[in-house]
Amino acid sequence: MSETATTLVMHEAPHQGSVDELAAAVHDRNPEIPLTKAYSYEESKRALQDEATEIVITRALPDELLAEAASIGWIQALSAGVDHYDIERLRDRNIRLTNASGVHANPAAEQVFGYMLQFERNLRQGFRQQARREWRHFGGGELAEGTLGVVGVGEIGGRIAELGSAFEMTTLGLRQSPDRGHDAIDEMFGPDELHALLARSDYVALACPLTDGTRNLLSAREFESMPQHGVVLNVARGEVIDEPALITALQKGRIGGAALDVQRREPLPADSPLWDLSNVIITPHMAGSTPNYLDRCADIFASNYDRYVRGETDEFENQIV
Repeated sequence: MSETATTLVMHEAPHQGSVDELAAAVHDRNPEIPLTKAYSYEESKRALQDEATEIVITRALPDELLAEAASIGWIQALSAGVDHYDIERLRDRNIRLTNASGVHANPAAEQVFGYMLQFERNLRQGFRQQARREWRHFGGGELAEGTLGVVGVGEIGGRIAELGSAFEMTTLGLRQSPDRGHDAIDEMFGPDELHALLARSDYVALACPLTDGTRNLLSAREFESMPQHGVVLNVARGEVIDEPALITALQKGRIGGAALDVQRREPLPADSPLWDLSNVIITPHMAGSTPNYLDRCADIFASNYDRYVRGETDEFENQIV
């Protein structure tokens, strides 16, 4: 570790054009940071082999590239989810990992409420009638006084709850440590109380990380616990839901609907029954998109960079490893 540590902005940034944008945003915050930019797999490989490269900013770091890294001490992930990283391997190599938790909170929460308003106000019926140039009255409900269950009260889940409170909804939260409250949550539940939360929720927003404990968190028994009009909203990971069980629950009317920004397989296969269900909204894993994305990532990185060169890595913001 040195007073200035060379940082690689890797080709695995959100998209190739964003390598320059992200590098510029980092330099806006600290022009003294030595940056290397890679626009391809081969360029990234060569930069990682350079012993001067200590830090990587990337969306993902494939295992074969990690094996090439000679002197990496810290990876700044450009995502909140880090389930695609080999955490134990990073620990074994004493490589720090920080994520972009909080960057997606507001856009993902707003998207959840976009879904909810479409279901509650029956706007999809309006879209269909508009396509047919059909003027025919239909009714809608109100979110106010409804109940919103939030599974995973981190940055995104917390923001979802805050918007729920603004809509005068009752907010229920579920987190690993239920003794840790949240100002926007009316009642907090622990992992063993999932069914109690589901039974009381008109809408269930999934905002939890993918772990061994959350894989297939919602399956047939969980859908049976929900009210028949209940709607599932997933901005977490596709694997959090048992997809065949969800399809069955939707087809048989056991739940009212689902809005899915993430899938078990992405892109969602063209032959998936989910495409054709009238009570399903599908978006292509874009709930976290925002014009402020790279600037917010740069804020986190620049703050942590100062800690890194001071040798204060235990004080990293958003530290995973």
